[in-house]
Amino acid sequence: MKLTSIASGSSGNCIFVGSDQGNLLVDAGISAKKIEQGLKELNVQPADLDGILITHEHIDHIGGLGVLMRRYKIPVFATVGTIDNMRQSGKLGEVDKSLFYAVRADQPFQLNGMVIDPSAIWHDAKEPVCYSFYKDGKKASVATDLGNFDDYLVDKLKGSDILFVEANHDIHMLEVGRYPYPLKQRILGRNGHLSNERCGQLLSKLMCDNLKHIYLGHLSKDNNYPDLAYESVKLELMLHGIDIEKKRIGMEVAKRDTLSTLCEVC
Repeated sequence: MKLTSIASGSSGNCIFVGSDQGNLLVDAGISAKKIEQGLKELNVQPADLDGILITHEHIDHIGGLGVLMRRYKIPVFATVGTIDNMRQSGKLGEVDKSLFYAVRADQPFQLNGMVIDPSAIWHDAKEPVCYSFYKDGKKASVATDLGNFDDYLVDKLKGSDILFVEANHDIHMLEVGRYPYPLKQRILGRNGHLSNERCGQLLSKLMCDNLKHIYLGHLSKDNNYPDLAYESVKLELMLHGIDIEKKRIGMEVAKRDTLSTLCEVC
């Protein structure tokens, strides 16, 4: 199993998950052209994608989806609430309705030898989910746009070999920044985004012997910096008695506009 980020941040998100039997995207929130370029660097043809999994209907997760659907007829998997909101919003343009496949939280399904398990999350969208992937005894999980987490989500993400987790903002930067007060409250709230510290707290609960690599993703352009996110999460883990260097766990901040490191476990 392999995973990388084609792009990740408040301006657009697209994650690649692949195996020896198939290739998937989680979200398509950047232009189709940029997604095509990222896939080219991975030696993957867009027409060979087995599906695109959508976490929720916000534009930074579906910005390039309509073009990809029209151009390549790629199946799209999302919850009923997400599908309805995407179609009603008009953000996709005219697309073939038969390409949509409804999924439900906690009801795993199989796609070209890979088992995919959606999990319910807190976010200000209609029926949002995150995803875990299972193949040949390995597990990868992609969990962003989390207003919060609880024991349910910890249990669903636990045991991952690869983790892609949101570290959206630095709380102090957000509090003193230029965002209007209602937007600050939304981001800080239960249905908003995880701060660097909360990301570290979540990761501290997900440590396991088989964890090999962590991506910190969905960073805010205005309320975070890559180095700050990395050091804040690392410090939070140290406060929980976890030294990722001693454990030989790789950790990196997913790049905003370009391909990140490809992590492969087998």
